[in-house]
Amino acid sequence: MAGRTHAHAALVLILAALLSCGAACGRREADNAAPAEEQAKAGAKPAAGHVAEGALCKEHGVLAALCTKCNPKLAPVFQAKGDWCEEHELPESICPLCHPERGGKPAADVPSDGAPADGTKVKLKTKDTARLAGILTARAVERQGGGGIPVTARIAYDALKVAELNARAPGVVQKLFVDVGSEVKQGAPLAVIDSADVGADRSRLAGAVARLKVAEENLKREEQLEKEGLAARKSVLVAQQELDAARAERASLAASLAVVGASAGGSGGYTLTTPLAGVVTQRRATVGRLVGVEETLFEVVDVSSMWAELDVPETELPAVSLKQPVVVEVDGLEGRELKGEITYVAPAIDPATRTAKARVPLANPGGALRANMFGRARILAPARAAVMVPRAAVQRAKTVKLVFVRLADDQFEARRVEIGAIEGDLVEVTKGVRPGEEVATEGSFLLKTETLKESIGAGCCGED
Repeated sequence: MAGRTHAHAALVLILAALLSCGAACGRREADNAAPAEEQAKAGAKPAAGHVAEGALCKEHGVLAALCTKCNPKLAPVFQAKGDWCEEHELPESICPLCHPERGGKPAADVPSDGAPADGTKVKLKTKDTARLAGILTARAVERQGGGGIPVTARIAYDALKVAELNARAPGVVQKLFVDVGSEVKQGAPLAVIDSADVGADRSRLAGAVARLKVAEENLKREEQLEKEGLAARKSVLVAQQELDAARAERASLAASLAVVGASAGGSGGYTLTTPLAGVVTQRRATVGRLVGVEETLFEVVDVSSMWAELDVPETELPAVSLKQPVVVEVDGLEGRELKGEITYVAPAIDPATRTAKARVPLANPGGALRANMFGRARILAPARAAVMVPRAAVQRAKTVKLVFVRLADDQFEARRVEIGAIEGDLVEVTKGVRPGEEVATEGSFLLKTETLKESIGAGCCGED
């Protein structure tokens, strides 16, 4: 790693030395051509839409508000930013002799994302500069892409078909009906649990039922007495309220028993059942064990379908979408291709692996797929013409991806690009590069470094 860093540093120094010579020569030619005052008077104007608006200093040919010769206190500000032309004692970015095309004004269309503008030119001092700096190029090629994105896969249970069952009320396990591996149907009994809480609810329910009968008889009697004129209407209303309260109490206790799967009759026991058909994959209950409502006693899984969880590299995500067909091959099932579609792509990247999860449901009628099996998957995409460049050609500046296209032996152009699928050492460029164009590969980071300086070499950086 240290050797690579030193090599990069050496290349930067070589390129900087060659380009600084170009900058000095360019400035001397500008000095000999005409002074700044004469250029301003001659009407040297910046390209439309390329420079900021504002009045020029007539004496020095720069934006009046930024003229450091008229306002010497501004000079330390530009010097601290590294924006200073020592030869002409003006800010480098607006120096009319170094940058006559800017007309003494700063560029107004400089992107705010910290990356060079699309089309920024890098002019080298000589045709040998790229060779001496170790900058290599390769041609962008057009080929049929979209054959498939290879990713790793892991088989998992369908989370929508997994039931974790715990005790509905605390108690003691009295009987077991199943063990791990048992196949069960929906509603099948798993265990009987004796619970004091259930017994108490049953007793209270029996008392509520008795009180309900008394309340019903009492209401009938009061209504009869009212008809005979022997009881007031108030007595009937009181009897009706007592009946309503008795009915509510009975319904509440019956509902409590129903929640735990216990009937109204019997002792304190209740039966734990499964809500879905499948296979018992876990059993933690044992006869005689005291269990609480917080612990899982059984796990039942429907394995008629499984999930293939794919690890998709973040660089491949632009080419992945929902309903995209996938072919999965699992270790241990060689020669068997399982087909499905992507139903989910995670919205987050794993910071450790730089991958995102994608999910593919797979039919499993014979039960051959098992949780935690590993394999490989190929995310399919329709074949299409794709422009491919070497991975080394793509540089990052903040969040922007750049490719440097060779225009001449001594000139490169920065292109903001969008990338698609990655196949080995090649990257698909979906926007920004045309087939046949030469792009910088090895050493392209040096060109990126120079574009971020805002000026280099004889021609500096600029846009058409």
